[in-house]
Amino acid sequence: MNTRLFFKRLLRSVAAPVDSARSAERKAREAIALCHALLSERGEVSGSALARDALLAYDALPANALQPYISLLAKDFSPSPMAIATAAAAYAIDPSPPNLVTLQRAVESPRQKLFRRMNVAPGATAALVDLRRRLLTKLKSNPEWIGVDADLEHLFGSWFNRGFLRLERIDWRTPALILEKLIEYEAVHEIAGWNDLHRRLAGDRRCFAFFHPALPEEPLIFIEAALTERISTTVAPLLDPNSPEADPTRADCAIFYSITNCQDGLRGISFGNLLIKQVVHELGREFPRLKTFATLSPVPGFRAWLHDIERGHGARVPDLSCFKDSNWFSNPELAERLREPLMGLCAYYLTEVKKNDEPLDPVARFHLGNGARLEKLNWLADTSRVGMQRSAGMMVNYVYRLADVEKNHEAFVREHQVAASHELKKLARGSLLSTTARKV
Repeated sequence: MNTRLFFKRLLRSVAAPVDSARSAERKAREAIALCHALLSERGEVSGSALARDALLAYDALPANALQPYISLLAKDFSPSPMAIATAAAAYAIDPSPPNLVTLQRAVESPRQKLFRRMNVAPGATAALVDLRRRLLTKLKSNPEWIGVDADLEHLFGSWFNRGFLRLERIDWRTPALILEKLIEYEAVHEIAGWNDLHRRLAGDRRCFAFFHPALPEEPLIFIEAALTERISTTVAPLLDPNSPEADPTRADCAIFYSITNCQDGLRGISFGNLLIKQVVHELGREFPRLKTFATLSPVPGFRAWLHDIERGHGARVPDLSCFKDSNWFSNPELAERLREPLMGLCAYYLTEVKKNDEPLDPVARFHLGNGARLEKLNWLADTSRVGMQRSAGMMVNYVYRLADVEKNHEAFVREHQVAASHELKKLARGSLLSTTARKV
């Protein structure tokens, strides 16, 4: 190759990323220009057309144009600091209703009006949920996007309120497209194909999901339940696709063994508490013999917390080097030696380890906040690879007693009280760290 041709190709390879970045910036600005036009438009018909154009422009953006697009949303559509300061000063002098309204209007971001106008276009709700999903993946490295995220979350809180949600039972007659999405989204216990899913939708099982009219083929959250004659303390029989099907009319217990949020773009929008309460009502109506509604839940933060405290507490924490062998639990002698200290530490972790006065464990926060009670800690209840990695095999039964749910919820929210059985409290008191609650 001659020298002139070599340098020509070298310059072209260097220029290509620059041209690509410039093209992405240009396309982002073109899409944002349509957003400005939409926000300034007053006519309903022309506004609907502009909403479609603005949405199409967003959908057509290449991946490398997302960052400049969101950055422009943050820069161009934030509230005016001068208008906020002026309105706040006027309200401080005269806290009248008109001045309050003026202040509220000054504080509200123009982005909210923009997103509301965009939302009249077909498919816009799904696109905006996707926009937030993509935004959240890069929010830490782009803190200036916080306002955009806050505006979307605020709007989604209204658009996805309970009045718009539709509860549907998922069974083998559900369209295949939705069944495929259950397999894809399942985040607690992986669904290993159609045979596995078929067992989870059998007669002694129930699966329910929330849907929204704007996303008719997208489950927002779904819950899986097994109808049993006693509280389940191990998960393997519930997940075995070859397990015999029981008679659901003889069941006196409903075990919720998986709850999965499906839409990352709706993070922070609470559906789970509504779902559980409505499913409890539906199951109770279908099966009057059901007396107990409980979960079989993981303890996802336990292993990480154990490793965090191992160095600081020395001999008060068992030697965890055995965890390097993923099958340590198959050694009966070792498993029995670890059983008592790990059970105590896990009970302590669930009841005493706090972040901002609430349980550090996210699953505990969810169920206790819903009014459930920590009922029973189960040793080596999930010996799958994931179960051992996140929970050291431990699982918990949270029990929903309808007569106590409201009382437990109020005590948790107002006084941060953890409702727990005598057995579990005793385990926590007997743990190696029971002297004081560890705040993190």
